Amino acid sequence: MKIFKTIESLQTGLSLIDTNMSLGFVPTMGALHQGHLSIVKKAKKENDFVVVSIFINPTQFDKADDLKAYPKTIDNDLELLKDVHCDFVFIPDVEDIYPENVKSSNFDFDDLDKVMEGAFRDGHFDGVGTVVKRLFEIIEPTKAYFGEKDFQQFQIIKKMVEKDHMAVQIVPCEIYREKDGLAMSSRNTRLSEEQRKEAPLIQQTLLKCKSIYAEREISNIKKMVEDTFKDNDILDLEYFEIADVQTLLSTNDKLPNIKYRAFIAVFAGKIRLIDNIALN
Repeated sequence: MKIFKTIESLQTGLSLIDTNMSLGFVPTMGALHQGHLSIVKKAKKENDFVVVSIFINPTQFDKADDLKAYPKTIDNDLELLKDVHCDFVFIPDVEDIYPENVKSSNFDFDDLDKVMEGAFRDGHFDGVGTVVKRLFEIIEPTKAYFGEKDFQQFQIIKKMVEKDHMAVQIVPCEIYREKDGLAMSSRNTRLSEEQRKEAPLIQQTLLKCKSIYAEREISNIKKMVEDTFKDNDILDLEYFEIADVQTLLSTNDKLPNIKYRAFIAVFAGKIRLIDNIALN
């Protein structure tokens, strides 16, 4: 496993790869867990070489406290990546990624960024688009891999690639879960014992939504979810939406030939957890 800390050294290393060989890319912000590693393993199976980036991107945080609190576990991250036989790791400085100033570009994501996460996290997806586009330009991967826990982000990156005619295939990766169903996240380690005990309710609620989706009205499903969290002293519901997977627009009607997904965001104290599930 080769580790690069500058763009120049990384590009020199990548230039030695035969042009006929495929290069997979997994962008991360570090604090790696088994969910990240499952994505790296998938990329390894589908490509000749894999690059993992570790970069805590300041432009996608709408709250300075969240950026400051984001866990930094670089030594452990590198050990985990070595264990799954990652080929290249890119660990750039902020100045390398943003040589002029730390600022987001403005993107037109066809309003995919205006709903759900975008409605609650101002400027978040412009920040994500800015850093991912920059990394794509630096690495020039054949395929890039994104977890479906951030399904909205996945669709937005796909839209950016489509609009900018980038030569990279965006590959979705299934949500990797703890044994009790909680979607894996670096934030899970910040949960108190009581919060961690309650957190599986998020996926349990989504599974119930899926089980009753065929026979219940959407308004009825939404009320069920709201009532579930209204009665919970540990978890606070921020939003629950059932949306078209392509447009991400919330709906109260089930239209034929449209695939829908349920999306949820919940607070456990100050810690924000998200999840989603395919409904049909």
